[in-house]
Amino acid sequence: MGAPILSMKGIHKRFSSTIALDGVDLDAYPGEIRGLIGENGSGKSTISSIAAGMQKADEGTMTFLGKPWAPASMIDALAHGVGMIVQESGTIPGVTVAENIFLAETSQFRRMGLIDRKAMNAQADKALSDIGIQNVRGATPMAALDFQTRKLVEIAKVAMKEPKLLVVDETTTALSHDGRTILYQLMKRYRDEGRAVLFISHDLEEIMEVCDTLTVLRDGKLIRSFKKEEFDADQIRTSMIGRELQGDYYRSDFTPSANEEAALTASGLCLGEELKDVSLTLHKGEIVGVGGLSHCGMHTLGKVLFGAAKPERGSVTVNGRAITSEAAAMDEGLGYVAKDRDVESLTLSASIQDNIAIAGMERYAVSKGIILGSRERRYVDKEIDELSIKCSGRDQQVSQLSGGNKQKVVFGKWIGRGSEILILDCPTRGVDIGVKQAMYQLMMKLKGEGKSILMISEELPELIGMSDRLLIMKDGRVEKEFLRSAELTDADVIGYMI
Repeated sequence: MGAPILSMKGIHKRFSSTIALDGVDLDAYPGEIRGLIGENGSGKSTISSIAAGMQKADEGTMTFLGKPWAPASMIDALAHGVGMIVQESGTIPGVTVAENIFLAETSQFRRMGLIDRKAMNAQADKALSDIGIQNVRGATPMAALDFQTRKLVEIAKVAMKEPKLLVVDETTTALSHDGRTILYQLMKRYRDEGRAVLFISHDLEEIMEVCDTLTVLRDGKLIRSFKKEEFDADQIRTSMIGRELQGDYYRSDFTPSANEEAALTASGLCLGEELKDVSLTLHKGEIVGVGGLSHCGMHTLGKVLFGAAKPERGSVTVNGRAITSEAAAMDEGLGYVAKDRDVESLTLSASIQDNIAIAGMERYAVSKGIILGSRERRYVDKEIDELSIKCSGRDQQVSQLSGGNKQKVVFGKWIGRGSEILILDCPTRGVDIGVKQAMYQLMMKLKGEGKSILMISEELPELIGMSDRLLIMKDGRVEKEFLRSAELTDADVIGYMI
């Protein structure tokens, strides 16, 4: 295998009273895709961000290509051979694709004091095409792109520099099937060319499929590394959480919901190419899954059902009232967990208390416009406790939380106000296996209380594992409906998606 491309020894990192890394040693070898896996807060994103220059270690040493490694920033790291694709958005809105790709490097296109935008756009087009992105051009405004396409722009920006080490942090959770294929092909090309890849994912099946080796982190410590021939799902899970998972992961029952009372009804929804005459009924105490490829229209459907997007034709009704706005949806007991939680569901610069309390003022206010701080704090503390949100306290800034705990805050916002209908768009995106199990158990608890859940997901195992009914969308239409069954498999469903 030879000498490692990157070697990290005795890396320590602390955030206030939290020990994020506790003496971690990690090597990345040429011709290797090394997976990093662990629960939220295990330290995997921290160790990779230190390698890529996003932050500095408190203690420890690093070498890259045999020389001391201490990048001043991510830009510095990328310029010298280490590129990182971050979990959340790494692009800048309000400018073009080309300006994002050549951020801080536009001087190379300066001619007589002016930027040659035609040349810059052409170079951006080439960077995109080189990794197989054909439907985005350099002149395109970033605001015109959805979250996953913005992520592809980030990949092109990093790949353009041909790094010796590529760090991929939870990127696939934001990508469609085609986007994942582009990233996998890039990773495999780098491996075949003798480069190295560090690949962080919560998807155990994915990481076992694409990685050559796998390192497990837990509570800031390196627990174990597995070679490809040693991959075993149960052993990896046990290493991640320090114990065997207790109880069922997905639902163990296979009896569809028998309640025929409608909680929400959508009729003839049409919106451009995204929704074409979509109708559905969500019953009380029912979990309905909605799946398909990323651009099938399912994410738009969630926004329309919550009143966050207005259909051109059709209607959504709850309790006999038309849902025409988010305010109307909330009045009728709807809650909405968006796919892009950091942008649409959370205020990252605010505290946990502010994020949870904002949706439930009528639940703890003494009267309209009169709020007692003690009642608000009890309201928030109840959700923190019941959802086991790992934090230093209700005043902690949400931006400091792990992905799983951010998602719990979003759930707490809607559960705290007593939402009877929850629209969940990719609710387990970017959360670890333990938090996923807790969320599935929470969904079953809510179902048992008679609440209704519409779960939109790009992950077939969770759709099949959790849904009473599963609706598959394709090209803006509901293509097929499946009832819950022990015999239902991915293979039965995929043909209706593609």
